[in-house]
Amino acid sequence: MDSSQDKDLPATERKLQKTRQDGQAARSRDLSHLAILGVGGLALLLLAPWFVEYLERTLRQSLVFDAATVQSPAYMLARLKPAVMLGVAGSALFAVLTSAAALLAGVGAGGLVFSLKPIAPQFNRLNPLKGAANLFSKQQLANVAKMVLMTAILAFVAWKVMGDSMQTMAALVLQPSPVALRMAGQWLVSGAALLLLVVFLFAVVDVPLQAYFFKARLKMSHEEVKQEHKESDGNPQLKGRMRQRARELADGASISAVPKADFVVMNPTHYAVALKYDEAAMGAPQVVSKGTDLLAFKIRELAQQHGVPVLQSPMLARALYAHAELEQPIPAQLYTAVAQVLAYVYRLKAALRGEGRMPGELPDPQVPPELDPHSPQAQRPAPRRRGARAPSAE
Repeated sequence: MDSSQDKDLPATERKLQKTRQDGQAARSRDLSHLAILGVGGLALLLLAPWFVEYLERTLRQSLVFDAATVQSPAYMLARLKPAVMLGVAGSALFAVLTSAAALLAGVGAGGLVFSLKPIAPQFNRLNPLKGAANLFSKQQLANVAKMVLMTAILAFVAWKVMGDSMQTMAALVLQPSPVALRMAGQWLVSGAALLLLVVFLFAVVDVPLQAYFFKARLKMSHEEVKQEHKESDGNPQLKGRMRQRARELADGASISAVPKADFVVMNPTHYAVALKYDEAAMGAPQVVSKGTDLLAFKIRELAQQHGVPVLQSPMLARALYAHAELEQPIPAQLYTAVAQVLAYVYRLKAALRGEGRMPGELPDPQVPPELDPHSPQAQRPAPRRRGARAPSAE
């Protein structure tokens, strides 16, 4: 078999979570047995003397007969009612205590799990071949060996306690009844305590053993881990469409900021970058929108509709697109170039207000060649957003 199919990797967090949703967790039967026997024995030890005394007193009162009682036999049922109610209440209390102990033992071994799937019908469990295979699994064989060993030790302890105390118990018939009953009760309690000690030692071993088998059963192969990662990450084509949609939303949000820009720089077709500078609120000019190709035309069209100057500066447009982030100050290396364009824009706006002469052509801004992604002197490729295609050179 291929080594990639060997299940030698621990279960991932996702598989562990799914397993818990299916109602599966590490459980120790020995811990549950210990909890039920221990709590049940303790409840009997504490409640039995009071319970027996009350029943004895009630029964003594119920067996007192007089002429009225003889004439009304149904009155005996009314006398027995308190004893019956006490018996029902005591049994219910005992059941609640042992059930709570079993529940807490299960939670302590594998945690609290709420799921209805374990009680749902699963017809695949009716497969006899699969069931036979489970009978000979490592976990089942270990459980059988553990139960056989525990049964042997419990039988030995019970035989030893009874053998050592046989003569003492036989001599109790010579003792007064209260003394004999007290000594018999002490003997039973000490014997039960020894048996519970054996169950406790096996539970201490069984809890980590069941946790080990549970984790071993959930181990995964390399192929299963890869498949889960693919399912977690999602379909690459779907993720690509989601990224494209996110870019479109981001582009739409940036286009809405074009009317607030001070100017737009672009080359004739491929790049457009809108900038804004507020001397009171900004330490340096910021790019409020940028795009390529059709988006660049959209930026230019929107700028012209709102009277924002649109200037052609191919190198500056490419450098700003490659190195400036939206709503962030432009790189310090482009301060000089952008300052030259800003000065030109201020003169242009003053002329349009009638406060000066119309400036001539925009001089070429001083753009460091290494910042132009199309310059052969560029020291490194221009970073671009993930998933975006590189704009073609003009």
